[in-house]
Amino acid sequence: MNKVRVLCVENQIEYLDALQYMLEAAGYDVVCARSGSQGLSLLRTRSIQGVLLEHDLPDATGTAVRAEMKRIKPDVPVLLFAGVGGQTPFLLRFFGSYLRNAEKPASVFQDLDS
Repeated sequence: MNKVRVLCVENQIEYLDALQYMLEAAGYDVVCARSGSQGLSLLRTRSIQGVLLEHDLPDATGTAVRAEMKRIKPDVPVLLFAGVGGQTPFLLRFFGSYLRNAEKPASVFQDLDS
């Protein structure tokens, strides 16, 4: 069985490292990006089955990056990676689901395992 490859797009290295560690411990193959443009480039060139995307990126909003990701690969789920701030309900209009930065992401993409 091939591992599910997840793209994590987060500009804060401490969050990115923690996400990568937790997802790899749960059995996922993890590819990391620190900007929206880097994430889009990786999505175009790699086989990616799911994306965890921070909204506040240095070069674009997560909403704009998600829109471009869905244009490139419409079937790849893109989940918001967010804090516990008040903007999360608003952002969920654009994202199917989200992961708070205090949660363990072990089963976030479990439905992609096959």
